[in-house]
Amino acid sequence: MILLTIDWAYTIEKMVLIAIVISASLLIAMYATYAERKIAGVMQDRRGPNRAGPFGILQPLADGIKLFFKEEIIPNNSNRWLFVLGPCLAMLTAMMTSAIIPWGSTIEIGGRTISLQIADINIGILYIFGVVSMGVYGIMIGGWASNNKFSLMAALRGASQAISYELAMGLSLIALLMLTGSLSLKTIVEQQINGHFWNIVYQPLGFLIFFVCALAECNRAPFDLPEAESELNMGYHQEYSSMKLGFYLFAEYINMFISCAVIATLFFGGYDMPFVDESQLSGVTALLTGLVALFGKTFILIFVFMWIRWTLPRFRYDQLMNLGWKGLIPLALLNMVITGAVVLFTMKTP
Repeated sequence: MILLTIDWAYTIEKMVLIAIVISASLLIAMYATYAERKIAGVMQDRRGPNRAGPFGILQPLADGIKLFFKEEIIPNNSNRWLFVLGPCLAMLTAMMTSAIIPWGSTIEIGGRTISLQIADINIGILYIFGVVSMGVYGIMIGGWASNNKFSLMAALRGASQAISYELAMGLSLIALLMLTGSLSLKTIVEQQINGHFWNIVYQPLGFLIFFVCALAECNRAPFDLPEAESELNMGYHQEYSSMKLGFYLFAEYINMFISCAVIATLFFGGYDMPFVDESQLSGVTALLTGLVALFGKTFILIFVFMWIRWTLPRFRYDQLMNLGWKGLIPLALLNMVITGAVVLFTMKTP
């Protein structure tokens, strides 16, 4: 008879960390909507939301309450179970990606060393691609189950766009993996901390390709073709209302937040604070410094995402596909070949 022993302290630590990460992701996604409307207001020379609370700070809460109390409408001709499953799957896959991001260094509590990473798996980047690929099903299921031709066309656009840009994104990371030799995000961050430069210095083209593909994967402008109002009315969530629509909208902003956190981790040192030696700091100070560094880099990247949305016009669908297949994939292959040649030359050099 085999007895299974459970480390309850470890289990509680991870459950608390999961709850904190989920709560933080939802809060950041909620206030990202407020930040986007404020940034849009500044760029368009208007005020933005300013009614609910001081400076409109309670506007996201008002929007959430409005969505929660709206009438729940399910079309008669829709597939009811798949119609409900679509937004749930989109929200689930958006939250699952955060599990392997190292949010900070370790901290000592009660004699236990606690890592601020839910799961440090040695195939972390492959896990990200696997979960991101599953996110396509949330869009496809929701668009097909609505039994609306515009929703279905938008879902097909979203699926083909995601598949196309995942290829270039994966190829851009192969060059990075040639330099790091690891798929673990924790190891990649530690290499950047112990090295002289962040990966953005060694892989500027890889970062640019990954960033553009992240815009497309998150359905952000100028790649928001699945939600093009001019020809698709609203997009794959046209038939949704109440919190089902809220799940789709929240999933998009959570995906943007997690994508920016992954970019900061892979290319900008993660929780490494520039010009600061964390080894000389105390445990709590080093932890807070790392959190400030990672979230600061993430928020800067989120601002760039929003800046691009309110600056560049939407692509046509043929331009979107041409950029992915004829532009980014050849560039990613070229970057991979150049990186391989550099790595091979430096290995042979004594």
